[in-house]
Amino acid sequence: MAALMVSISGVRGIVGESLTPAIIEKYALAYGSFINRGTIILGRDSRTSGEFINNIVQGCLLATGCKVIDVGIVPTPTVQMEILHHKAQGGIAITASHNPPEWNGLKFMDANGRFLSPDNANKVYSEADKGNFNLQKWDDIGSFKSDKNANKRHIKALLKLPYFDVKELRKRKFKVIVDCVNGAGGLIIPQLLEELGCEIKVINGEPNGYFAHTPEPLPENLTELSKTVKKKKADIGFAVDPDVDRCAIIANKGNIIGEEYTLALAVKFILSKELGNVVVNMSTSRASEDIAKYYNCPFIRTKVGEINVAEEMVKSEAIIGGEGNGGVILPELHLGRDAPAAVALTLQALLEFDGSMNELFLSLPQYKIVKKKISIEGLNPDELLQKMGEKHKNKKIDFLDGLKIDTENTWVHLRKSNTEPIIRVMAEAPTEKEAEKLANTYLKEIQSL
Repeated sequence: MAALMVSISGVRGIVGESLTPAIIEKYALAYGSFINRGTIILGRDSRTSGEFINNIVQGCLLATGCKVIDVGIVPTPTVQMEILHHKAQGGIAITASHNPPEWNGLKFMDANGRFLSPDNANKVYSEADKGNFNLQKWDDIGSFKSDKNANKRHIKALLKLPYFDVKELRKRKFKVIVDCVNGAGGLIIPQLLEELGCEIKVINGEPNGYFAHTPEPLPENLTELSKTVKKKKADIGFAVDPDVDRCAIIANKGNIIGEEYTLALAVKFILSKELGNVVVNMSTSRASEDIAKYYNCPFIRTKVGEINVAEEMVKSEAIIGGEGNGGVILPELHLGRDAPAAVALTLQALLEFDGSMNELFLSLPQYKIVKKKISIEGLNPDELLQKMGEKHKNKKIDFLDGLKIDTENTWVHLRKSNTEPIIRVMAEAPTEKEAEKLANTYLKEIQSL
């Protein structure tokens, strides 16, 4: 049985196994107690288990005296924006992000519209484990109301930003294919594209939680979208994950550009408009870094995790950032990964490029990333990474998040898993063959230890 995953990204597990009503209750009561009778936005993706989990969470929040505003089936970034809109003290997105349909979970947010900081997340988890809950008496329980306009507000706020020439986009009438994997994206991405005057075809657009394929927007899961883009001679294709914070791009030839270049395109577009700091995580492609160097803009890397990127973006007043998993963070909108923002930025960039999507992709720095993992059962991962660092001490190494080893045009990133006895090995190089060779070299080195 898969273990319950508890991290700075929230709590997630398999429904009825590691994620039970008792587990949901424990964390919801602890979070409601942490918010201390404040207002909480509650939203969910389309998973079939979402409704019953929503009911449990809602009841627990009311029991701790909180005021609940339920925004229904919406993207995780929409929940983040609704916290700011309603001036709420927190929010919960009921989702397991890109995990398969049998999974679900809770993503906890703060009054600033961002995920809980590591310190605050640990406070909530500690109180959950202790069973310390601030339960109210019958005459002090919380209140509940629903708000069904969150998705509309998200689109409106996005298109009000100065980057978008909506009039010209509507004239261009891009032909777009979108795969919403039957997640929450079906209720916002087609509507956004309609607002932008696109000619659209939606596949897997019913938000029923029965995911049409493995929901993570990786190349191997996007074959139907790729074929449809090519068959329909579309200008571009987009794929989003179930809670719509990640976006992958398909070029006009049906070739899968993937998630890393979603962020690289956004970085290039924003820096072409204004100069400023860029923040990404340690595992993000060097393509974004090369673009920042071209514009002579500071480029900052953080630990993996949306909250780590977002907090550094606040600190450094960055104008664009995100993670290489298709997660674009546009701070003028809000400080969270946002697939609708990625879609709109890509279309505006394509409009201004005056060429095909494939040509726009080829105009960017070209790299390939290979991701592997290796079992280290019975070994101490921290000691192992220290030994690897010692072995490569004459190279440019960084222990900020695991071990990253940089050369002039390649890097390898070794990270321990928080839930499994494995080391993740990510390698990037100018070609896939070089990246594969680099990753295998380090896998063998780990095996030898």
